[in-house]
Amino acid sequence: MKPSRHDAYDLVVSWTKNINLLRHMLAVESIMRALAARFNGAAELWGVTGLIHDADYEMFKDDPKKHPSRIFEKLAQMGADQEIIDAVRSHAWGWRADLPEPKTTMEWCLYSCDELSGLITACALVRPDRKLSSVTVESVLKKFPQKSFAAGAKRENIMYCEPKLGIKLNEFIGIALKAMQGINAELGL
Repeated sequence: MKPSRHDAYDLVVSWTKNINLLRHMLAVESIMRALAARFNGAAELWGVTGLIHDADYEMFKDDPKKHPSRIFEKLAQMGADQEIIDAVRSHAWGWRADLPEPKTTMEWCLYSCDELSGLITACALVRPDRKLSSVTVESVLKKFPQKSFAAGAKRENIMYCEPKLGIKLNEFIGIALKAMQGINAELGL
């Protein structure tokens, strides 16, 4: 599989200066690995896809609608698996009109968990101890309908877990939360 986790991490670190963006990509990687286990997917492939999905985000902070784009060139240079390229491309469906709707299970997982990682992080940050260990599925579900809370976390994207993945929202949150809690030190939470 290309790129390796090591090469993907090196790329992400070299392109990303914002620690919170780096932590977001690590969170999505952990969730994708957990979802790979749920769907009998290739954990390394799914994890690398989650890790690298926002690698070029900072390059386009003045024109965010150009994200993702540079990452496609870099992935091609690295000889990346087409599955990774396709998933990174479709994770921005709806954000960019020129990018395709997700098709595969891995693509839908990335599309849905990308937003969920931000919601879970926000839930941790409002806890008195600011720790993921204090977050529960119930506390995330309580915040879920509050549109002003973590307003950037698109609930409609997260909700695709039900029709596209066949996972109820509470189970999807549970999988993601457990994955993120497993790397809480790396996430600073």
